[in-house]
Amino acid sequence: FAYILTKERIPNMIAEAMLNLTSNKYILLLLINLFLIFVGMFMETIAAILILFPVLLQLATSVGVDSVQFGVLVVMNLVLGLCTPPVGVCLFAATNIAGNKLSDNVKALMPFLIANFIVLGLVTYVPFLTTGVASLVLGG
Repeated sequence: FAYILTKERIPNMIAEAMLNLTSNKYILLLLINLFLIFVGMFMETIAAILILFPVLLQLATSVGVDSVQFGVLVVMNLVLGLCTPPVGVCLFAATNIAGNKLSDNVKALMPFLIANFIVLGLVTYVPFLTTGVASLVLGG
């Protein structure tokens, strides 16, 4: 899957399509979030980062998103995709390990997913949470 994405230049096409839809920073970040969560459901995290990050970083920085904030945002989205139904790989692994029904695990996971999506929204739209805290800690 990763080979096909790279060979067919799909990430570039998606980035161009997003930029053609809007140049509004906030809407673009929402589109990137939705896209990365979807990708995270199907693709391994490291492969997704290696393939998508350079293209999406260029897109994000073109509308004024800090690269540190965007890095945190990408990782959070892809990790959330691993646990998000219907295809989340970690969700199925946990279900097999626990020996439970998938529906039981999804019900138990919902409060945590909701909390994670709230944090993702904060990280996406409140840059101080990533860049400000880092600059305070590092003294920059």
